[in-house]
Amino acid sequence: MSSVPSIPDQCHRQAGWCESLGSSLYAHLLSRCADAYETCGSVRDLLQPHEKDDGATVLPLRFMGAIHRLVLERRAPELGKFYPSVGGIAELNGAWEAFKRTVREHTDNLRLLVERPVQTNEVGRSGSLLGGFGLIAERTGLPLRLLEIGTSAGLNLRWDRYRYEWPGGNWGNPLSPVRMENVFIDGAPFLPPTMQIIDRVGCDPSPIDITSDSGRLTLLSYTWADQVDRIRRLGAAIEIARVVPCLIEKKHGAEWLETHLRKPFAGAATVVFQSAVWQYISESEQQRIITIIEEAGKRASEEAPIAWLRMEGKNKTFEIHLRIYPGFTEQIIATSRAHAPSVHWLVKSH
Repeated sequence: MSSVPSIPDQCHRQAGWCESLGSSLYAHLLSRCADAYETCGSVRDLLQPHEKDDGATVLPLRFMGAIHRLVLERRAPELGKFYPSVGGIAELNGAWEAFKRTVREHTDNLRLLVERPVQTNEVGRSGSLLGGFGLIAERTGLPLRLLEIGTSAGLNLRWDRYRYEWPGGNWGNPLSPVRMENVFIDGAPFLPPTMQIIDRVGCDPSPIDITSDSGRLTLLSYTWADQVDRIRRLGAAIEIARVVPCLIEKKHGAEWLETHLRKPFAGAATVVFQSAVWQYISESEQQRIITIIEEAGKRASEEAPIAWLRMEGKNKTFEIHLRIYPGFTEQIIATSRAHAPSVHWLVKSH
């Protein structure tokens, strides 16, 4: 069993990801945390009890989410001056000193908040998955039955209520408050004018109740504070989710899929999908999920097809994989960025 990287190493690594994904503020603060870990007593005392935490729990993001929650609750006004999520300016000079004082002054609250798991629901991933949904609808000619693993608050289960635009094309409600531009930057799929959704169901070990203020605050807190477009898009998606119902069950993926894939579902294409969730699932459960889907695939037919659509990270990009049972073998259909689509479409049109 591999050892967990040191906390400074984890912070440096996450800082690199934040910088590459457009968050200079988080990259700066996490780098300073790493560099000053041994000398900054408040940060070290808060994080050191978690030095053996499983790396998959992403301690640096739990830490930054805890801090951001205080800022969103207006309990850290000094630091808020540097956080665009509450109207501040992401000026790096001075941010670290305000950050350190916030940790020192709110240590007791942060000890509780940092225990919470990272819980995100990045709406931009609907744009990355859109071509896959379109390909499934085109190939099967059937309405879609959606089953999402690791659904969080289920915002991506409402992907058909958003607006998508790119040079030479668009899809979705032009009046939707959730609008994504430049979804496809290299090639584009054929998308049926409409795609009928007959059911929306998701599972999550710790689902977010989007109807509550606490649930909304949780999702906002794990969205990087200097990425205002993501925050605005999230807020708009939350409002849509509050009027478009879906069922979210508090279960782990394998157990949940066993129930929902036990029998073929005629008259619709059952679409199992996920985005940036595989890293949070144990290897044993990953294998169970693969086996359950493969076994269900053997029972699939043209009247009751099953698709597995997934977006998972590889190095600095994300790959979108698709398999349709029967008739469409496993392949990478596109690549995309983590938070905003910018999709490179790889499937040649007929």
